[in-house]
Amino acid sequence: MDRQTVVVLFGGRSSEHSISSATAGGVLAAIDRDRYAVIPVGITREGAFVLEQDDPGKFALDAARLPEVADNGSRVRWPEPGGDRTLRVVHQDGRVEDLGEVDVVLPILHGTHGEDGTIQGFFDTLEVPYAGGGVMDSALCMDKHFMKVALQAAGIAVAPWVTVRRRDWVRDAGPLRTRIAELGLPVFVKPARAGSSVGVSKVADLAELDAALEIAFAEDEKVLVETGITGREIEVAVLEGADGVRASLPGEIVLTSRGFYDFEGKYLGGDGVETVCPAELTEAETAAVQRVGVHAFEAVDGRGLARVDMFLTTEGELVVNELNTMPGFTPISMFPKCWIASGLAYGDLITELVEAGLRR
Repeated sequence: MDRQTVVVLFGGRSSEHSISSATAGGVLAAIDRDRYAVIPVGITREGAFVLEQDDPGKFALDAARLPEVADNGSRVRWPEPGGDRTLRVVHQDGRVEDLGEVDVVLPILHGTHGEDGTIQGFFDTLEVPYAGGGVMDSALCMDKHFMKVALQAAGIAVAPWVTVRRRDWVRDAGPLRTRIAELGLPVFVKPARAGSSVGVSKVADLAELDAALEIAFAEDEKVLVETGITGREIEVAVLEGADGVRASLPGEIVLTSRGFYDFEGKYLGGDGVETVCPAELTEAETAAVQRVGVHAFEAVDGRGLARVDMFLTTEGELVVNELNTMPGFTPISMFPKCWIASGLAYGDLITELVEAGLRR
């Protein structure tokens, strides 16, 4: 059969550029080449769209040298709305090449300018189909403050929090300190609009608060300070398929010596953390996690996919921590691992995402 053309889009301007690039390496290696013709397009840290090499090894995740999209001088020209969907590239020597018509874009971008609804709105404007989250759910889940508001409105438990804006902290920190102290200790300080645990700190003493806020403010002028929840860290993968929304078997983050699941523990092989899927849960607990995961996905008008992170407390309550609308997607990331444990291979998972985009 004729292959459909998929643009795999990665890199980007956020602090998660390298993780997105590493995800591209996994996707390029596993996507079904009999079914799809692939065009890799990278976004440099400065925001230029460049035609990349179709070489999974170039973007392998290496703790010693994280992959990234370099500016090779090419410039991708996206189709204009109302016309055909021909993708073009202007090479460094000025030569223009037609790359063929695009059927769907698979944006595997993390963080701002990619996971926050902006690139989704861009493709909506161009009338180019794309896989994954839409404008609303991407924007909502990128901002942890508004995500919590939406989840609470749907009757889903979330950790108590205080939202701190830099301007308010500089103008009069006193009332905010009082509210934060009322949360109890420990608290977690995190940028409102960042992912991969970038800029996140665990604060066990209020004397550490100012330094933690400065780290978070370096990523975002809006920061959340959350009550630390005692419980098991459970994650469940949610996927929108042709037959509706379904949830995977849950996984678990097991901390042995690390204070929390930080960037090093997630991506660089840091000691003190294990990812287990499926998690050792009773049938009733598994069903409850899946139910809450789907409920949370629907509460934010989810599209395509999401990883729903939650805590299972000793009292048996499920407290949702956050939703990631483009979760870590390297072959060793929790989202693919949970689906693999549920019987869906990595390559087939990519196919499901692409097909969902095509159906739109």
